[in-house]
Amino acid sequence: MAKNSEITNSSENDENVDFALEQNITTCQNCEKEHNIEFDFCPHCGQQTNDELTVGVLFYNTIANYFSFDARFFRSFIPLVFKPGILAKRFVSGKRLMYLHPAQMYLFISVVFFFMFSFTIREYNANFDKVLRKGFEVEQSKDSINLRPLDSAAIAKIAKPLQNENLMSGLSEEEKEAMDSILTAASNPANVKNNFNFGYDTKKLDSLIAINAPEKEQLQAVGMKEDAGFFKKQFFRQLIKFHKNRGGGIVQAIFDSVPISLFILLPIFALLLKIFYWRRGRFAHHLVFSFYYFSFLFTVMCIIIGINYIVEIPDWIDFLVLLSTFFYLVFAVRNYYEQGFFISLIKSSMLTFMYMMVVVPMAIAIMLVLSFLLY
Repeated sequence: MAKNSEITNSSENDENVDFALEQNITTCQNCEKEHNIEFDFCPHCGQQTNDELTVGVLFYNTIANYFSFDARFFRSFIPLVFKPGILAKRFVSGKRLMYLHPAQMYLFISVVFFFMFSFTIREYNANFDKVLRKGFEVEQSKDSINLRPLDSAAIAKIAKPLQNENLMSGLSEEEKEAMDSILTAASNPANVKNNFNFGYDTKKLDSLIAINAPEKEQLQAVGMKEDAGFFKKQFFRQLIKFHKNRGGGIVQAIFDSVPISLFILLPIFALLLKIFYWRRGRFAHHLVFSFYYFSFLFTVMCIIIGINYIVEIPDWIDFLVLLSTFFYLVFAVRNYYEQGFFISLIKSSMLTFMYMMVVVPMAIAIMLVLSFLLY
């Protein structure tokens, strides 16, 4: 009997242990595998154990998944701003889980910058649209105003009454000379100015558009030849579209192309770094440096825009703040590539000169052309 009692007690103890274990086990809602309830995250898939969906959680997950906006951002942002080149150096050395990925850092800060700058570009776009509309009005009304230079017969006709001594007797010699100079200037075509000249008859094109004329006739009205190639045809088509809209939205189109252009400019900056530091790592290492440096540039511009929203600061202060980004580059290059300050200053100066004088103007020209073709 005692033996049977011991067996019964042992069985009850096992059941209690099993029940206790079951109480400490939970099933992941994502992968449906069991794990200890004390775990904050599922060891199989990584989802949070108590993942109650609230508005706050939904917003945080969206930001975190899209921008990786977590503790790594703040851990990366401080050295990015206050320790030039150190963050890139640590990331390349292998400390990659501690810090935000350079491309994610660049993406997040650039999105913030373009969001802030979009409010300013609206004002620029509105003002520029007004100027263009006024230009079209001036161009279309020039036929009602005689802008052509006066010929010799017209000048002689005007000057004849002025030869009357009685009429001219009240004028001094200086006033007579001034009158003569005005008539001389009126006969010179170079002195007849028209600020807006679109190179085609705007009224004729408006008439063709009004009667819904074939595209071929409209293209001929703006000066396209029959043997024009594909790109020329596309250019003239966009010119007609530009005319119909009176130039409206062209600034916005240029602004929309800036992010794409920057994704091209950034690798070129890394390529120049590779040329200047040929034996200092792979191209990917220079690309990491470029991502972090451009992130710093966007950070500075965000600060400038943000402060100017609150209080208008003088332009010379804005210029000094932007100039500080060059000295940041010098120290970043010095820390990242581990060279002396003087060598880093020379190479940074050469790099900046080549980039600003050659690469950026070419990129702007390409950006303007693409913006117009995609307008």
